[in-house]
Amino acid sequence: MPRRRDPFDVVRAIGRTLPDVEESTMYGQPALKVGGKWLACIASHSSAEANTLVVRLDFEDRDALIADDPRTYYLKPHYEGYPSVLVRLALIDDDALHDLLQSA
Repeated sequence: MPRRRDPFDVVRAIGRTLPDVEESTMYGQPALKVGGKWLACIASHSSAEANTLVVRLDFEDRDALIADDPRTYYLKPHYEGYPSVLVRLALIDDDALHDLLQSA
């Protein structure tokens, strides 16, 4: 039986190409950090859909992404007060994910 792919594998691979990014964990989930501050992690709150990435992003950029592509980017009430966006990993292509992580 083939092994199921870890949804964080692509995030991890892209993160390794960015300067000063280190692998870590956050709330028991895989995460990327820069200088000890979180950059992105697998969503751990029960309100988020499965295979969702939380990416640190300012409120203005977050709102623009959600308005432009609500199928890929979304928000749940738990995350509203945080400078972050929720990303459906199954729907984002590698180039867009790279750009998002780089801007974060």
